[in-house]
Amino acid sequence: MRLTAGVRACGVFAGALAVTAPHAPTRAVGDVRGQITLLERDGAAPADLTSTVVYLEPVAATAALASTRSASSAAAPRATEIVMRGREFIPHVRIVAAGGDVAFPNDDPFSHNVFSNTESNAFDLGLYRYHASRSATFARPGVYPIYCNIHHRMVSFVVAVASPYAVFAGRDGRFTIPDVPAGAYVLHAWHERAGETSRPLTVGGTGSSDVPLALDARGYVAAPHPNKFGLPYAATRADRY
Repeated sequence: MRLTAGVRACGVFAGALAVTAPHAPTRAVGDVRGQITLLERDGAAPADLTSTVVYLEPVAATAALASTRSASSAAAPRATEIVMRGREFIPHVRIVAAGGDVAFPNDDPFSHNVFSNTESNAFDLGLYRYHASRSATFARPGVYPIYCNIHHRMVSFVVAVASPYAVFAGRDGRFTIPDVPAGAYVLHAWHERAGETSRPLTVGGTGSSDVPLALDARGYVAAPHPNKFGLPYAATRADRY
């Protein structure tokens, strides 16, 4: 009888321990808010800041946490598209997760030939017509200029990121990256006129606000790009479709 009572007592004590055992601490999250500034030459036309890509790169131990968190509204898609319509790429800039795919559907009643000569991910989708679509995979992080070999004015950019925190800036340059765990990061921003710049950022338990980041476009000079053969477009009778 005494033994039974002792067993029962141990069972009650063990149950109490199971109930009161501390849970693993939850990492605090918050929004990262900031302001992009684009420095331009005097007299330059104002740039479209909505095509500015802003993303956070987790550093060291923070990266392990970032890799296990659930997808957020700031997570780059693994599959997306850029439509060709009216001899334009729409949208002009697209974010995709590194390793993801971008489709290029043709909504024009004539042919297009999508290509990129970027060294790390060159591709040529060939000539295809209305309602057809072909895709390219962007295996590595980076910025990829995209062109049409037929229409020289068609230009777009794919920004592939290895980060769960990537957004576009607003028209006024303001940006918000939601649900960022506290920790150490590098904040990156890219714009086609200025390239990429970055700065270290420590995010607190409630996020960070009023984070400034300036991009310098004063050295930007618009220049024609070659076709997929590295030749001027005039040499291949471009825009004939």
